Amino acid sequence: MTSRCPDCGLPVLVTRTLPGKTTAGGKRLAVNPDPDPAGNTGVRRDGTGAVVSRRVTEQQPLMGYERLHMPHAATCEAQQPQLPLDTSKASPTPRQKPLPEGVIRLSDYRQRRT
Repeated sequence: MTSRCPDCGLPVLVTRTLPGKTTAGGKRLAVNPDPDPAGNTGVRRDGTGAVVSRRVTEQQPLMGYERLHMPHAATCEAQQPQLPLDTSKASPTPRQKPLPEGVIRLSDYRQRRT
């Protein structure tokens, strides 16, 4: 069953993660609904019909009953802010509020010092 990404509105497939060496599993992961050979997530249905996913590694390669999908966070335009190429000359991001009078950002001070 597919749903929509709340950020960009594109369709996503919501899966439940399987336990691994570093995670307990059971968390939700949104993946793009179409299989993608560049992805890193193996997706399949378990015995109850639930869609489950796991990270594909060299030690645990893709099984024949799994399909390779790309996590949606890797391709979602709304979740990937575009940063300027040269961050040393960048203006403060819109998320930064103006500072009170007499207070400076340390990064600005360090830039002027060098």
